[in-house]
Amino acid sequence: MASRKKPAKPAKSAFRTLREFSAGGLIWRRPHPGAKAEVVLVKPAGKSTWVLPKGGLESRETVEQAAMRECREETGYNVSIDRPLGQVAYFYARRETPGGPLLRIFKRVSFFLMHWQGGDPSQHDDEIEDVKWFGIDDAVRQASHRNERELIIKAARLLDQAGGAAF
Repeated sequence: MASRKKPAKPAKSAFRTLREFSAGGLIWRRPHPGAKAEVVLVKPAGKSTWVLPKGGLESRETVEQAAMRECREETGYNVSIDRPLGQVAYFYARRETPGGPLLRIFKRVSFFLMHWQGGDPSQHDDEIEDVKWFGIDDAVRQASHRNERELIIKAARLLDQAGGAAF
């Protein structure tokens, strides 16, 4: 009788994996009626990337509340939520302490399409170096991450439907 081999166990990762949940927004406005939309991108301090504003949920905060708070903190703008826009998910790595173990982070971010309601971009927090409006087509080219570029393209289609009259 032939002996049966046990199936090999999957290799265990050398990294501990944590999960993070964040929320953010694609803030838009029209410079004048009928014009193509403009959207906000932020440049995080010390980085050369342009991204959509986003951040982690605080205790007892809904995803919508977190998205609005993070947009206000990172841009200085007041916003209202039009509708959910989509989610992105990705992995990144970080150390909690210098020389500490490397942690693998699985992050999921829920984004909302948000209409600009005014505010002052000089009031952004110290996590952000710059806040800038881009024409929506330029924002697609300027955004640093593919998954955020795809959300901007989706927003452009939504805002172009009937000239954005629904928004």
